[in-house]
Amino acid sequence: MIYVNQKLNFFAKIYNFFLIIGSNLQSLFLLFMRVTWGHQFMLAGLEKLHNADHVTEYFSSMGIPLAQFNAYMVSYFEIIGGVCLILGFASRLITIPLIAILLTALTTAHSHLLKDVLILLDPHAFAQEMPYPYFITAMLVFTFGPGRISIDAWIKRWVEKQPRY
Repeated sequence: MIYVNQKLNFFAKIYNFFLIIGSNLQSLFLLFMRVTWGHQFMLAGLEKLHNADHVTEYFSSMGIPLAQFNAYMVSYFEIIGGVCLILGFASRLITIPLIAILLTALTTAHSHLLKDVLILLDPHAFAQEMPYPYFITAMLVFTFGPGRISIDAWIKRWVEKQPRY
């Protein structure tokens, strides 16, 4: 019986060790994802802004209403959202319009994936589509927050230190 308890204790220590490592790497991983994909969002927005006429035509061809307005709106949200993700500022808030934009992209420009049910039949093809990694990153930041290495975390720590009346 003692031998079994020693084995369980050994495995519990190993498990706790990996929990600590995982917890410490969490903020670094979130920082990496935010900076990498924030930069990609920013570049995509700048590209759309630089080619606003082509984006407007493309949006019109898909039947998106107010194509010119939406082309500029998407561009600016992607640029501002990218900067916010990189800095970790208003991270969860900015992911809401980004998720809406990406869901719109998945249901319009990439609707063939949904019509063909490739999500279920060929998840690899679905994951290769451009909006997918952006969508996953936005959902990741919305769900888990920006991590400890962010302006949001700094603001939270500052607010918590303030006296309460």
